[in-house]
Amino acid sequence: MTGPAEEGQPPVRRIVHVDMDAFYASVEQRDDPALRGRPVAVGGVRERGVVAAASYEARTFGVRSAMPSMRARRLCPDLIFVKPRFDVYRAISQQIRAIFALFTPQIEPLSLDEAYLDLTDHLAPGQTATAVAKQIRALIRAETGLTASAGVSYNKFLAKLASDQRKPDGLFVIPPEAGPGFVLDLPIERFHGVGPATAQRMQALGIMTGADLRARPLEFLIARFGKSGQYYWNVARGIDHRQVRPDRIRKSIGAETTYFENLTSGQALHEALEPLADKVWRHLADGTVGRTVTVKIRYGDFHQITRARTLDHPVRDLAELLAVGRDLAAPALPDQRGIRLLGITLSGLSGPSDNAPETTQLDLFDRT
Repeated sequence: MTGPAEEGQPPVRRIVHVDMDAFYASVEQRDDPALRGRPVAVGGVRERGVVAAASYEARTFGVRSAMPSMRARRLCPDLIFVKPRFDVYRAISQQIRAIFALFTPQIEPLSLDEAYLDLTDHLAPGQTATAVAKQIRALIRAETGLTASAGVSYNKFLAKLASDQRKPDGLFVIPPEAGPGFVLDLPIERFHGVGPATAQRMQALGIMTGADLRARPLEFLIARFGKSGQYYWNVARGIDHRQVRPDRIRKSIGAETTYFENLTSGQALHEALEPLADKVWRHLADGTVGRTVTVKIRYGDFHQITRARTLDHPVRDLAELLAVGRDLAAPALPDQRGIRLLGITLSGLSGPSDNAPETTQLDLFDRT
């Protein structure tokens, strides 16, 4: 992306989204040559465990993160399960962020394995954002032995879409003149900020693609999706005014999902919380702590409740987060309405994650 802004107009932003390729699984394959080229799942060691991450070899069989390990094993009988090593992943993440800092201080981490970079005011004369993205990917490979994919565009929404276009180990650029048209044929569930529940609501309204979304008036979207309606109207036109914000304080991080079939038993609820808690825990930055656990439950009739507990100490580990969440959720079933949506949040955060977004709500399912 090159070219100065027209006189009197703000400069075109240069945003890069960097996303490590199958990060946890790739680290395990890097460190154990016997795993290279083979289907690997990180996590899911226990019979009722879940897959935290899957190598690309495993993904060809349909194995995905957050999938129950028993189902993953059925899909891929030769799947190799490896216990996660979060200390190692966090250390590598710090290496990668140090590389980012060579090019810009405007870094907004989203998790251990992805971040936005704003290069707008940090390019040398004649230097392009695309060239910097290539340098970053080369340095990551040289220093960590891992591959990263990158997307370059003029806003965060399109940069994130671009990084997914040529995975793994790819680079894709969406210039300003191509942005509005790029989203037209995109399935609505691919839109960042449209989770499974919202995608279902949109599809029920006949909104299947970016073109369908663009055809709906702003008033229509606001009436049905509240303040998010303005965001959906904008991104359907390739517009996203959100800034890369390294200085925003994250107050909470949560994960939730809507089920195609309602949860109806205590055992199902017990098991469903595990991938959600895992998703929250592995998206905490190194050294971040939190004291308040909240569980969100939406019944089949759309009645919603939340239950929270603040501990007298920071949550120590994933096992404690999961135990508190299960204790909070246990009274919700049995109930004849069943549970259609379940979520868990850790809040009251403090520590190095002060450089992350104020509130992060994660979709359970990894679409990369």
